[in-house]
Amino acid sequence: MSAAPPDDAVEPLARSAAVRALCVLVLINLLNYLDRYLVPALMPDLRNAHLGLSDFQLGSLTSAFLLVYLAAAPLFGALGDRGSRTRPIALGVALWSIATVFSGFARNYWHLFAGRAAVGIGESAYGTIGPALLADYFPPASRARAFAVFGMAIPVGAALGYVVGGQVDAAYGWRAAFFIAGLPGLLLAGWSLRLPDPPRGIHDAVPARQGTKPASRAEVYLLLVQRRPYALTVLGYAAYTFALGGIAVWMPTFLVAVRAVPAKQATSGFGAIVIVTGFVGTFVGGWLGDYWLRHSPHAYLWMSAVITLLAAPAALIALTAPLPALYYPAIIAAELLLFMSTGPINATIVNLASPAERASAVALSVVTIHLLGDVISPPLIGWISDVSSLGRAVLIVPVAIVAAGVLWLYAAGACGSAERAPQLS
Repeated sequence: MSAAPPDDAVEPLARSAAVRALCVLVLINLLNYLDRYLVPALMPDLRNAHLGLSDFQLGSLTSAFLLVYLAAAPLFGALGDRGSRTRPIALGVALWSIATVFSGFARNYWHLFAGRAAVGIGESAYGTIGPALLADYFPPASRARAFAVFGMAIPVGAALGYVVGGQVDAAYGWRAAFFIAGLPGLLLAGWSLRLPDPPRGIHDAVPARQGTKPASRAEVYLLLVQRRPYALTVLGYAAYTFALGGIAVWMPTFLVAVRAVPAKQATSGFGAIVIVTGFVGTFVGGWLGDYWLRHSPHAYLWMSAVITLLAAPAALIALTAPLPALYYPAIIAAELLLFMSTGPINATIVNLASPAERASAVALSVVTIHLLGDVISPPLIGWISDVSSLGRAVLIVPVAIVAAGVLWLYAAGACGSAERAPQLS
């Protein structure tokens, strides 16, 4: 097997390609989350004067997107490890953009349901292949920063979904909101086709093997599950997603129902906290992860484990303190510490996979963290609240945060002295 190309042979291409790739992929990721959080902003009109949807139908629109997204992710993960990566990304972005525009023409519930389901197919292509492509634009020493910049689009895009949806709906109606959210994606789809698709593993010590028979999709996923550091990292990420999903859905309601904060203040205040802490925490976490990587090959996991465990008592204070002077600073501290793991953990997932299986590794991670994380935490908290109280129900969040930190500690230990997982034969 040939050795990796020397750094000076690939660095000029890598620098120019990395700048373009990061800009394009961040814009796509921002649009991705804007689209996801567009429907909640339009729910009042969809529920009342226009399509007249029931609450169950409104809730099922998110389920339609998420279930199709998770079902398609493993297929696109396998596709992204076999051939071109820019073409499936462009196809996915174009598909979800067209589906979003189609939603603006919906005349009944089933039209809208089909549109949101198709969005799930398109976003699963980008969500699984995009991180694998991004990993090959940046060397391991700077990947956490790259993924941190990539991840900063999440809170900003989510906030823009509410803002764009609400403002456009108020001015021009809910149909116009779908049109405005969908059309820019067609431009980005064309732009993504112009990105170079670098050789897999070009910055890694051992590049992807050429000319060998690839393992089947089932074999790849089985090998990933059996790889202990990868499995522990993803399970920790699922617990982390469980906690963040529970906070995202229930914190405004908790502030209103348990702390007697006015509804408008609770929603806008928590939204502002998420934007600022998401942006700052994600950036700082990526920078610190790359800094500590100079001292330990597994610094991403060690750092994420420690700061996540530090977030647990902050979250507990946020959910139990009776005074605003206590719980608001605690909310800020908990969110800031939690967002600091975004870049390092996503970089860890691609680093623990060989270059030939990274899209599959991301796909398996996406499915696991959502199925075990934010798919179940909001309804579970709601069920506990129904049988007990919301104040008690949300206390499951600090428990999940502790579980994430502990699992990442075990993952860091399991890595041993190996810097990356062995390749497929």
